Amino acid sequence: MNGRARIAALAAVLALLLPVAAGTGSAADGPPTVKLSKSQAGTGGSLTVTGGGWRPRTLLMLLICGQAVPSTGVTGGTNSCANADGRAVTTDAEGRFSRKLPVAEPPVPCPCVVHVATVTGAKAEADAVFQVAGHAVEPLPAEPTGGRLSVLTDTRLDGTDGLLTWFGAPPARTLVFTVGNVGTSPVQNPVFQVGTSHGVFAPQWEEQQWRGTIRPGGKARIELPVELAAGAHGDYTVSLKYGGKVMAEQPWGVGRPWGVTLFWILVLLVVPAAVFRAGMAVVDRVRPRRTARRRRLRLPEPAHRLPGLRPRAEAKHSMSSTLPWFTPDNDPGTAGRLSAPHDDSPTSPATPTRKGPP
Repeated sequence: MNGRARIAALAAVLALLLPVAAGTGSAADGPPTVKLSKSQAGTGGSLTVTGGGWRPRTLLMLLICGQAVPSTGVTGGTNSCANADGRAVTTDAEGRFSRKLPVAEPPVPCPCVVHVATVTGAKAEADAVFQVAGHAVEPLPAEPTGGRLSVLTDTRLDGTDGLLTWFGAPPARTLVFTVGNVGTSPVQNPVFQVGTSHGVFAPQWEEQQWRGTIRPGGKARIELPVELAAGAHGDYTVSLKYGGKVMAEQPWGVGRPWGVTLFWILVLLVVPAAVFRAGMAVVDRVRPRRTARRRRLRLPEPAHRLPGLRPRAEAKHSMSSTLPWFTPDNDPGTAGRLSAPHDDSPTSPATPTRKGPP
């Protein structure tokens, strides 16, 4: 009974979870959407922007852009948007958001849209039509009838980091992609813009020209070098732009140059040790000279006269010369053994001396 009860409880839990999972998947399957609380407002006002169907916990950027419609997008890129008055928002666990956006005039005429795009991760964007009251409205610029390039395959970054990069050298890669000419005339020596951005910062663009001709309906494999600054590390994004439109983006994770850290650690350890050894060598050279000087010093003459500081041979000689039984006239070699003084000795200090006849 216990086993059957456990199986039944597990089945009930799964039955409750499956509808929730199914509902979440269906909500995220559709494209991201953007809705506005107002369709028109003047400068200085504000509107509320809401959306759904985005990736959960994703950072989004909200901008008012000119020369754009939802069907064609922003023709001039972020240069056509009021970037200074943009706002950022993070989606919730279900991919929804709500944010107030101040109304500001874009640097180019309308038609205008509220442009919402992801900042990090996979690229996703959506637009909603909006009219800035009092702002100029002009028709969109006509597209050129000549050749047009389109990216046919996914871009990739070729190359690896070497030993010098581990020690802070500039990381370098090669951006490889294939483009096709979907226009009616050939494209000669196209000029691409390659941008690198770090985190949420805007990319820094650099123009690079590809030498060659792409005929209508033809395609070409293009390789463009990409290089970062020395010591760069972290998450970067490489963007490709042509004709004012961003054609592709490729993430690039750059490792930290640990060789530089190791170098400074060795410097902090080796330099103090070398200084210490040099100082000890100087001390060893100076110390023997001072010791020799001290050895050559002699005691002053009054110190020699002190009984405790006399040399051993000199002290022994003085002691033997003051003994009462030793006189200079007695020769120990011929007189034989000396005897100690006694009372009967004529030279004894106890016997009185007589002068004159008895």
